[in-house]
Amino acid sequence: MVLVWRLVAVEENVWIQLTFDERFGLEDPEDDICKYDFVEVEEPSDGTILGRWCGSGTVPGKQISKGNQIRIRFVSDEYFPSEPGFCIHYNIVMPQFTEAVSPSVLPPSALPLDLLNNAVTAFSTLEDLIRYLEPDRWQLDLEDLYRPTWQLLGKAFVFGRKSRVVDLNLLKEEVRLYSCTPRNFSVSIREELKRTDTIFWPGCLLVKRCGGNCACCLHNCNECQCVPSKVTKKYHEVLQLRPKSGVRGLHKSLTDVALEHHEECDCVCRGHTGG
Repeated sequence: MVLVWRLVAVEENVWIQLTFDERFGLEDPEDDICKYDFVEVEEPSDGTILGRWCGSGTVPGKQISKGNQIRIRFVSDEYFPSEPGFCIHYNIVMPQFTEAVSPSVLPPSALPLDLLNNAVTAFSTLEDLIRYLEPDRWQLDLEDLYRPTWQLLGKAFVFGRKSRVVDLNLLKEEVRLYSCTPRNFSVSIREELKRTDTIFWPGCLLVKRCGGNCACCLHNCNECQCVPSKVTKKYHEVLQLRPKSGVRGLHKSLTDVALEHHEECDCVCRGHTGG
């Protein structure tokens, strides 16, 4: 069954607030995604789904329209009855009198980009991040993010060791491994791409960059430096957050970012840039 309720206020300069009754219970989600019996709320002005809910773990929070209309949609399949169901109370509110979910904390979309970037960086899992950004529709956002897309996968970096024949060979090999060689460095994506208008999660990634010293440089010069002799671009899939134009909110999408990796390094005389 599919049931749709469209609420329209007579006056245009008002909002509609929905409040769910505490007795809420629909069929449980599968893999944390509402697929079978669920209720969702839509913003008719732009078609945005404000949230989709099922199960009985938590009661959905208050929903407020952007204008004088709001749409409620209930979907159920032929299996497993939903109990006790749901009940939604609605009332008209003036924009200046709407209740904030957390009066002491600004919503993510209202934070300046730099402060939002700091808040996003603090989360350790993608699920926790999406819950923070969209507490009432995080399941839908996760489902949208993981739709199959073509992507370019980076090659693995593998640096082998020579076989341990004698101790002297081992010592020489260890010097080679820890001198001028590609090694893991953490870099800030925003700084690497010079994209201060966008937030990425994770905010930092590991890349291979030349590091170490050149104490045993074979060149006849006063001082050697470690420089890359082979550089490639590798693509990494990350979450991208960009402010929406003209309205509050964030565009969320998975995107590939190209970062520079050093695959081979050489010791050269300082001032000589060639590999």
